[in-house]
Amino acid sequence: MDVPLSAWLIVFGAIAVMLAVDLFAHRTAHVIGVREAAAWSVAWVLVAVGFGVGVWVVAGAEFGQQYFAGYLIEKSLSVDNVFVWAIIFSAFAVPRQYQHRVLFLGVVGALLLRGVFIAAGAILIESFSWVLYLFAAFLIFTGYRMIRQRNEHVHPEKSPVLWVFRRLVPMTDAFHEQRLLIRRGGVLLATPLLAVLVLVEVTDVVFAVDSIPAIFAVTSEPFIVFAANAFAILGLRAMYSLLADLMHRFVYLKIGLALVLVWVGVKMLLLDLFYVPTTVSLLVVASIIGVSIVLSLRATRGQGRRPVAAESAGAFRMASAEEIAALEPVWGAGSRRAGLSRTEKDRTEKGRT
Repeated sequence: MDVPLSAWLIVFGAIAVMLAVDLFAHRTAHVIGVREAAAWSVAWVLVAVGFGVGVWVVAGAEFGQQYFAGYLIEKSLSVDNVFVWAIIFSAFAVPRQYQHRVLFLGVVGALLLRGVFIAAGAILIESFSWVLYLFAAFLIFTGYRMIRQRNEHVHPEKSPVLWVFRRLVPMTDAFHEQRLLIRRGGVLLATPLLAVLVLVEVTDVVFAVDSIPAIFAVTSEPFIVFAANAFAILGLRAMYSLLADLMHRFVYLKIGLALVLVWVGVKMLLLDLFYVPTTVSLLVVASIIGVSIVLSLRATRGQGRRPVAAESAGAFRMASAEEIAALEPVWGAGSRRAGLSRTEKDRTEKGRT
């Protein structure tokens, strides 16, 4: 597939516009309700499907099917991200109105990191074709491990990343609205929201190790891999708001995701022996995910929405209006003047004593 520079620019431009629209729509912190989340989810899916139709029309049915197969795989595997995010937010007791800010920045970081991973993966496959067999073995092993550990839960409070962050970065115990950093007494401090953002980014890196090799199993075209990843990731924030309180109902979904990874890994192993049409891969992935969702919802029929429970990662509170009003500017000359004035004040008080 010969992808012109204009096609890449169109994708980057579309992503930038979509992020700008999302940022403008959520410029004020508020709790995203089910209806709003559902509307945004439908909007993101329609944009992704519209792009796929464009690929189908311009590049042909085969590349169009590859895009939709990659998008479906990434979208399915992203549900695991949603569950982990819900646990992280619960562990830090992040207020609902501030969660979108973390997810927005997390998605921006994920797009950049995935771009790097996809470029590295494409170079490896182009230079060493046998790397595909390593990807296949890794996917099969990951699927097997997911089935064995399907009842285990993430514990953010025990994360080594959080331990390192707290050791290296001074952190306050209070949320200061949507701020990630504050300056108090001339000292720059991280808020719990920044710690949450770091954990969200690290989580995405872990999941990208599974999802990107899985998409390379259905297409070797970096343009399609990146586009499928990007459009699936852009809808994650709305998906989280829609599904976070329903994760307890998807009891068989993890098994379904594991089977998808195993299927993709087996398909990759047989690449030189038996060609599996993209249409078949798309139908198999859709069937596995669809069956796992239907069985999950039937098994948990009658259960309502409820927040995900998690062990606390610390005692965090909301900063008072007085504390927020007393904050010093974080960057620029204002912060330096604030630090100097505080120093002068301390010297004056010492002189008086």
